[in-house]
Amino acid sequence: MLENVAQPRVKGAASTSMKHESAILHVTGTAAYIDDMPEPRGMLHVVPGMSTKAHARIVSMDLEAVRAAPGVVRVLTAEDVIGENQISPVHANDEPLLATDHVYYWGQPIFAVVAVSRAAARHAVRLAKIEYEEKPAILNIAQARENGGVVVWRPLTMERGDVERGLTEAPRRLKNRITMGGQEHFYLEGQSAFAQPGEGGEMRVWSSTQHPSETQHLVAHVLGRPHHLVTTEIRRMGGGFGGKETQANACACIAALAADLTGRAAKMRLDRDDDMMMTGKRHDFVVDYDVGFDDDGRILAVDMVLAARCGWSADLSGPVTDRALFHADNAYFYPDVRFRSQALKTNTQSNTAYRGFGGPQGIVAAERVIEEIAFATGLDPVTVRMRNFYGTGTRNVTPYHMTVEDSISTEIVSKLVERCDYETRKAEIREFNRHSRHIRRGIALTPVKFGISFTATHYNQAGALVHVYTDGSVQVNHGGTEMGQGLHTKMVQIAMREFGLTADLVRITATTTGKVPNTSATAASSGADLNGMAVLDAIRRIKERIIVFAAEKWAVAECDIHFLPDGVHIGDEIVPFKKLVWDVYFARISLSANGFYKTPKISWNADTGRGRPFFYFAYGAACAEVSVDLLTGENTIDRVDILHDAGQSLNPDIDIGQIEGGFVQGAGWLTMEELVWDAAGRLRTHAPSTYKIPACSDRPRIFNVSLLEDAPNREATIFRSKAVGEPPFVHGVAVLQAISDAIASLDEYRTCPRLNAPATPEMILRTAMRLRGEAV
Repeated sequence: MLENVAQPRVKGAASTSMKHESAILHVTGTAAYIDDMPEPRGMLHVVPGMSTKAHARIVSMDLEAVRAAPGVVRVLTAEDVIGENQISPVHANDEPLLATDHVYYWGQPIFAVVAVSRAAARHAVRLAKIEYEEKPAILNIAQARENGGVVVWRPLTMERGDVERGLTEAPRRLKNRITMGGQEHFYLEGQSAFAQPGEGGEMRVWSSTQHPSETQHLVAHVLGRPHHLVTTEIRRMGGGFGGKETQANACACIAALAADLTGRAAKMRLDRDDDMMMTGKRHDFVVDYDVGFDDDGRILAVDMVLAARCGWSADLSGPVTDRALFHADNAYFYPDVRFRSQALKTNTQSNTAYRGFGGPQGIVAAERVIEEIAFATGLDPVTVRMRNFYGTGTRNVTPYHMTVEDSISTEIVSKLVERCDYETRKAEIREFNRHSRHIRRGIALTPVKFGISFTATHYNQAGALVHVYTDGSVQVNHGGTEMGQGLHTKMVQIAMREFGLTADLVRITATTTGKVPNTSATAASSGADLNGMAVLDAIRRIKERIIVFAAEKWAVAECDIHFLPDGVHIGDEIVPFKKLVWDVYFARISLSANGFYKTPKISWNADTGRGRPFFYFAYGAACAEVSVDLLTGENTIDRVDILHDAGQSLNPDIDIGQIEGGFVQGAGWLTMEELVWDAAGRLRTHAPSTYKIPACSDRPRIFNVSLLEDAPNREATIFRSKAVGEPPFVHGVAVLQAISDAIASLDEYRTCPRLNAPATPEMILRTAMRLRGEAV
């Protein structure tokens, strides 16, 4: 078991760029997703019947017309659930699979139609006659607070020092509020699951899920049987972004229930409208901040309350709001600090994991604090940022009492300031704005410090299963899931590097609970960290057996045996890997091994708000330049420069692609993606026609992305790499800050615009009017 193994700082197959292992399948349209799988004879289709009220008691439910509709085989209600009618991922017992006597949001599944075709099921589901007794609905954070602030998860406090004294004694002090909206995942492949019953109570489920084991466990829970009778499998997802960590479970459980009760294969695939109406999103936040500082822009004390709209059930809102607190310092040291969370219950979709998992919301609040101080003191925001970065020997303890051992924010920001010519460009922009009436330009440079590990400590483990066949080919199985991010490709590269093989000799199989049990979710940016080390552990167990055999047969020392691309070097002889494997097999030595890894050094105590929840931090910085049209409120991203810390990258091309995509998704969240509910609690932005995500034309006109050079991870991660899933999302904050900078030119940069997110054209115009002193 690899726990504290120091990996060599050398480059190999796992430290170079290689095309995505499914690239050809993707571009030729032959990569199979759940809905592409061949349908067994007699397969049934399932469509959910959803609530049309945000909060109500179900008085009566007449489904006779539904049952009698052409093609309908069965209609499922809560009474048909064999086991437990609960799919809460955190065992909160607050998330029924199908509603019983009450509904808690518009779009909640109440029943499901099982029919011979999707068309028949979709037609029949509309025939239901449901009578409701409506109740008051709480739809947003303000209403939740007005009605007592019921929470779905315990509040958390992180505190260090004496914040009250720090605020009182600070030479300068200000307080205000920032709001930021939620975000729809908008994965290309919608929620989908396909279930097939087997003998003796077996159920096999193919699910578009980021968490196969959790899906397995909940299907077993709903069917009332042990886990070993349920197998979950996933080859790839068409995107996830956190939206398939828990939200995939409902589809899988309903499909499995339909298959079990009918004895026939069943599939449930949500249309885009139903998907958006039924599933949770990124949490929107309201953050109240109180900050004390001095005339030099140095922060002395910070008090923040971070409140989130969580929706009707707990889901992952507790860990999400916790992580928002973990990142509300971003890269900055606060001498006296207190962070408090409020996970507020509302009658809306149960918000869930989304790339960054609450971290981006905390970082947006931290950057607003920096912006406020910069305007209050007249200093450049970059100057304020650099004066408040974590130190390396002192000023290095976080609000949750973890010591920051490797703060490199000053190094990264200094390099980026020079590379992107920040000072010259800023001066040119200021001069442009003096003479431009309707177009204003802005620039901002923001850092990111992002903690890597699950804050639920038990999730920081992974397993793998590796087989070497007698022809020298290798099959790798691990517990992570592929959603386009290149995780499988990196696992292939690890095997290539360790065995000295070419890509055609290494094969990744579908992730299945039948081969690697008790997997953790592919989330928290830890997919490559955890699964890579588990794969490495399995491979090295096999290599150790091969080395012992070869050392004895060739009478050489074990240290003189090396696996290289031209073969296995055994002393002075080079033996083809295939031949050596054949000899090992004939010697009756196992060529298969399980691997396991658990992240070292981490601990977290939620009761005290203290610990070391993260194995390490990933760093980076982005400089964004924008233009804002004051007539329409529209903005364009003119240029973006990013310098990102990926440690010793496993695959630079894939990592740069992740940085580019993460940035665009982050900028989309903060500038254009807006979720709107009406007064009745119905989501009105429930389709591409009403919900706008970034298009190709929204990308930066000039986009320069580079990885920090010669910066291997100081911790013993897989080949000294760093996670590159969530941290780059935060680079989008630079765009929000740049738009704010452009608006600030309207009063000669005297006043903080206090621009809220998303910075839609309407929001930009309202902020500009307020800054001009005009009625909004």
